[in-house]
Amino acid sequence: MENEVKAQVVSPQTATKKSPVVCVFCGSSPGVSPAHLQAARELAQQFHNHGITLVYGGGVRGIMGEVARALVVLSGPSSVHGIIPAPLAQYERISSDNTGVNDDEYGRTTVVPDMHTRKQMMCKEVMEGGEGSGFVALSGGYGTMEELMEITTWNMLGIHGKGVVVFNVEHYYDGLIQWIRTAVSAGFVAPGNARIIVEGLTAEEIVKCLWEYKVSEVRYGVEWRKQ
Repeated sequence: MENEVKAQVVSPQTATKKSPVVCVFCGSSPGVSPAHLQAARELAQQFHNHGITLVYGGGVRGIMGEVARALVVLSGPSSVHGIIPAPLAQYERISSDNTGVNDDEYGRTTVVPDMHTRKQMMCKEVMEGGEGSGFVALSGGYGTMEELMEITTWNMLGIHGKGVVVFNVEHYYDGLIQWIRTAVSAGFVAPGNARIIVEGLTAEEIVKCLWEYKVSEVRYGVEWRKQ
């Protein structure tokens, strides 16, 4: 009986363990191939399986809306936090049939004044998350690429040390991966920093990459004042 009681005791460390938080960058369009939306649903399933909270750009259309909606169905509204600039809300918070959006379908939404505030808030939530937190890029356009490259630069500069992973659906990011190799060979990216961005081919691989992510040993040793 004594052993049974001891087995039920939860240590303070276990009780206060933080859940992983993953920021997903992705397009507000669905893409031509159905594989892109399917990848979003599969990623949501893995987030649910591993107790991961999603923070994302707050839109409800395309891949962006699909990953949020799928995770809310699986894990509930508290599992998703969308952060969207006010000027974009009138475009990206409208459903495909031009009707209003039920917040329970997409989780909690915070409206911020501008793009910079959005990115800072998303990064802060990831940095405050537990082990396995990080950043994932699904397929997307200019905005997705800009966010991915900025968060990669922040990693290189030592602003954060979280994983940065691209979900390479149907070879979508092959060009980016080749560009990194070219930048290394041309002397513009240090070889040790070539793996700041890691590739995953399945949703399972994405989560594994986040948990096993190794910070580059040649990142800039810059001291950043905490805000």
